[in-house]
Amino acid sequence: GVPVGDVWTDINNLQGASKERLGYQTQKPLSLLERIILASSNPRDIVLDPFCGCGTAIHASQKLNRRWIGIDITHLAIGLIELRLKDAFPIISYKVHGTPKDLDGARDLANRNKYEFQWWACSLVNAQPYKGKKVGADTGIDGIIYFQDEREKVKKIIVSVKGGENVTRTMMADLKNSVDRENAQVGILVTLTQPTGPMEKEAFSAGYYDSPIGKSFPKIQILTIDELLSGRKTPQYPDLARGGLSFRKSKTENEIAKQTGLFEDGVS
Repeated sequence: GVPVGDVWTDINNLQGASKERLGYQTQKPLSLLERIILASSNPRDIVLDPFCGCGTAIHASQKLNRRWIGIDITHLAIGLIELRLKDAFPIISYKVHGTPKDLDGARDLANRNKYEFQWWACSLVNAQPYKGKKVGADTGIDGIIYFQDEREKVKKIIVSVKGGENVTRTMMADLKNSVDRENAQVGILVTLTQPTGPMEKEAFSAGYYDSPIGKSFPKIQILTIDELLSGRKTPQYPDLARGGLSFRKSKTENEIAKQTGLFEDGVS
């Protein structure tokens, strides 16, 4: 046969309607990274991607039985990669370094970079950053969750993140106004500190969202970072699409592998 040259025209760019597309601006086709990795490495070799974006190289490496290390500076990218890996390889095992694991880590991130904290907090509830991470005037909206509880109708949840030490009832009133203004069904406040009594009272006064599935859900919900990290609480809403409207899901790979240690002595 004819050897593959250095100009590849047989792999198409990802189009907007591609089932593979996750919504990440610079995403590359999985088949492109598979070809590069197959041509330049052997099974069990280590693949390093120091700017891994939405994780296509990591996905291809896992699929092709390579060990891998992925690095990215944004917590949004890391959260997206974790979702992608869990969808494609349901029993995958890996370690994440550099993201907050407890309240002290979350406070440190909030003090260093409030926007990275907001994007990371949005990832805890599977929310899209508002307006694609565009930094601008504070509208009271940091993230959006899209959900579906009836056929052919997409609904949304407003997410507001507060990383400061002082949280007040006024923040709840602002969130209620944002929910009404945006014609959303639910509002979620993610806070680093414990809510006050007046905040909880204000949230309760908003009432419930009555879903067509026959259940009711609090219209305004308060979730602390501690509750989300520990798994004690999660957002309450119905979703027939199982999160596929906020972030497109990767298809499950037929070959499901568990990543072993990166080095021969088994230390990962």
